[in-house]
Amino acid sequence: MGGLPDFDEVTPARCGELADRFGSPLYVYDGSTLVRSLRELTGVLHPAMEVFYSLKANPNISVLSLLAAHGARAEVSSLVELRTALAAGVAPADVIFLGPGKKPDELRACLDAGIYAVVAESFAELSELDALAAATGRRVRVLVRVNPAETAQGARLAMGGKPRQFGIDEAQLLAAGDLPGRHRHLDFAGVHGYLGTRILDHTTAVANTVQVLALAERLAEATGIGIDAVDVGGGLGIAYFDKETDLDLDALRAGMYEAVEPFHRRHPHTRLLFEAGRFLAGRAGVYVTRVRYVKESMGQRFAVTDGGTHHHMAAVGVGSFVKRNFPVVALSNPDAPATGPWQLTGPLCTPNDLIAKDVALPDLAPGDLVGIARSGAYGPSASPVLFLSHGHPAEVLVHEGTAYLVRDRDEPADLLRQQHLHHFPATVPATA
Repeated sequence: MGGLPDFDEVTPARCGELADRFGSPLYVYDGSTLVRSLRELTGVLHPAMEVFYSLKANPNISVLSLLAAHGARAEVSSLVELRTALAAGVAPADVIFLGPGKKPDELRACLDAGIYAVVAESFAELSELDALAAATGRRVRVLVRVNPAETAQGARLAMGGKPRQFGIDEAQLLAAGDLPGRHRHLDFAGVHGYLGTRILDHTTAVANTVQVLALAERLAEATGIGIDAVDVGGGLGIAYFDKETDLDLDALRAGMYEAVEPFHRRHPHTRLLFEAGRFLAGRAGVYVTRVRYVKESMGQRFAVTDGGTHHHMAAVGVGSFVKRNFPVVALSNPDAPATGPWQLTGPLCTPNDLIAKDVALPDLAPGDLVGIARSGAYGPSASPVLFLSHGHPAEVLVHEGTAYLVRDRDEPADLLRQQHLHHFPATVPATA
């Protein structure tokens, strides 16, 4: 079975120590892997490009703090994510805010914080931003998100090139005319394009970059939008399933330089943004859960654990994932040979609470720990943590030998605190 090959300092034995100390289930993040992933990405991008960490992948404030300490900027999509980025030490000039349905308080917070840019996703949002800027007497820098006419062919989940709530259609923008002239309180700094996510083919990532850079130049000429900044999206994936392989970083490095350098020579002062969430955080996390019971049902072996899909919905194939297993590690006996398939389930009252199906593992017994690897992105934040009122798991970050509790486990009192109990008088049914 082996250990945790993605991790630089957390071993299966260390996961056992952490589970004994902090309880289970829990998420464990390897800080060295976070930093290494950021350095890998920085090393393959053109030197003019800046990495913006997408908090939606893992919004833990200490995860971001570590990445920010090593040069990551921040891409946020909610008021809490904005406050998280600023509290974690990211400079406002290194923060962008995007999302198709921003609320008025979020837009005002962007102005108050003085972030680098708001990514506008519709003509209506541009008008709202313009009115807000006029009312407050402050100019607002915007990037206009474009929904390209063509989609990313190699993306596991296409974000553009189809009818989407994201961005403004390329054809609509090209026909829009003088946008700065109609929105005189906005500074149109440039263009944002995000074509797809979970990209494992370097040629797709390079082609996306070429496409967005070309779009930026066409739109600037047609609409008066500037080229002070271009966000080429990102969407780099990691391999989760059998027959998937991680990106060829050497090929990506060569392709990205070739794609960006001509544009950079034409526009040497343009700020080039590259978003990354899953690539930075995904490999750095493991979901640690403890076996409660083992049983056999109609010829299949089940290990019922104290964790489940309420903490790790991605593991059951939601959204961009198909129903295949994430990498699974028998943490209590990682070197023992597999004895056959197991159904790894959680405590929820639904047959869909299946963390791993027909996964090859050694014999399991109550008390054994099992880890779902490559789980640092889209874990509890993208899962129904309140189902059956189990709540959020603990999260621990290990960095340079020290284990930091970076999120408390939800306790029953935490879950009840935000509810309001009203006592209602009993009613007696009327007699006939």
